[in-house]
Amino acid sequence: MEREIYKKLIEWKNKQGRKPLILNGARQVGKTYILQQFGQNEYKKCAFFSLDRSPKVAEVFEKGGSTADMLMALSAISQIDITPNDTLVVLDEIQDCPKALEALKFFCEDAPHVHIIVAGSLLGLSLHGGVSYPVGKVEELRLYPMNFIEFLDAMDKKQLVSILESGNWNVINMLESELTSLLRQYYYVGGMPAAVLAFVQQKGVNEVRSIQQQIVQDYRRDFSKHAPEREAPRINTVWDSIPAQLAKENKKFVYGAVKKSARAADFELAIQWLIDAGLAYKVQRVNAPRLPFKFYEDLNAFKLFMLDVGLMGAMAETSAESMLVGDNVFSEYKGAFTELFVFTQLKSRHFSLYYHAVENSTIEIDFLTQWHDRVIPIEVKAEVNVKAKSLHTFINNNPELQGLRFSMLPYKKQDWVINVPLYACLVPFDYYR
Repeated sequence: MEREIYKKLIEWKNKQGRKPLILNGARQVGKTYILQQFGQNEYKKCAFFSLDRSPKVAEVFEKGGSTADMLMALSAISQIDITPNDTLVVLDEIQDCPKALEALKFFCEDAPHVHIIVAGSLLGLSLHGGVSYPVGKVEELRLYPMNFIEFLDAMDKKQLVSILESGNWNVINMLESELTSLLRQYYYVGGMPAAVLAFVQQKGVNEVRSIQQQIVQDYRRDFSKHAPEREAPRINTVWDSIPAQLAKENKKFVYGAVKKSARAADFELAIQWLIDAGLAYKVQRVNAPRLPFKFYEDLNAFKLFMLDVGLMGAMAETSAESMLVGDNVFSEYKGAFTELFVFTQLKSRHFSLYYHAVENSTIEIDFLTQWHDRVIPIEVKAEVNVKAKSLHTFINNNPELQGLRFSMLPYKKQDWVINVPLYACLVPFDYYR
């Protein structure tokens, strides 16, 4: 299965002044697979090490020594001569060996000719005493679950991908029925590679759901394994609350919905742990639709999203029938799946997202983002009924802006708003003309 990040890896390989690369992301989003594929396709040799299963490799970094000595030891262990420019060195699960992370500084300074990528969640590295993050000595890329475009590609819908990426709205509107059906499938399957692969191989919706449930359980085990003992139950509680929080009319995160009378201090660390693990994302409220958004953040108000729409379906125990048959999935649960879908898609393209709300008012803008030097207010609607007044009122109050609405209506440009169908939310903004 092809991933959009592959092009970024090629750019890194060919870059002048290249530094060691950290590929970060949640567990099971496909980091290991993409690096194995990259090493096999783009290099003469690939020395791949999984640090959670290779105590000898971990020992190399724990003992230290010169960069040349470490490279020689890695060559001996892998039985692959690590030579300049034609060998990719991959250190997987680097969070299990913090000293290996620290060693990247020396690879950058002493062996710039060595192509080295490390992968891992990096959970808890800040807690390891005496280990420093190699600031300024590494590059970073983030891998997310597969977005809708990648899903279509995996489903062998390359023509649809090409049409969406070209922004040909006349053709996109003609294909509404097929794209809507595929969007329902994506809502159910989500973007975790194992679930997508099972669906592509036609192993059945029950197998897909079983894989999703297993991933959720693996994450819960991580809570116990990696998180401080005191925080693990709180992390579980916050994690379990996310679907219900997103199913509220007002999707602002409410601590009291996690536990009665709970305060921010009770769950701040748990939320941050989930964010650090790549399992949840915070979308802060801004009090004014102005750039830079950071100047207008309200740190006391935020929405909390999880990493994948398919996993939320598994956690909420939604049936395959309700997700795959008819259009109810788009409107049920107060649009929780749809807002999460839009969030994960834009996040996969590295958009910084905020939301805007006015105290003692019904006006709320689902997302704000920046496109070049413009503020883009985004409204998400789960169906064809788009009569809510928030966005219209907001644009009337801020006439210098133009709204963007994702809904089940076809593409249409008006003076104050551009409507884009949900299945086309990854069409580049350049084509919103």
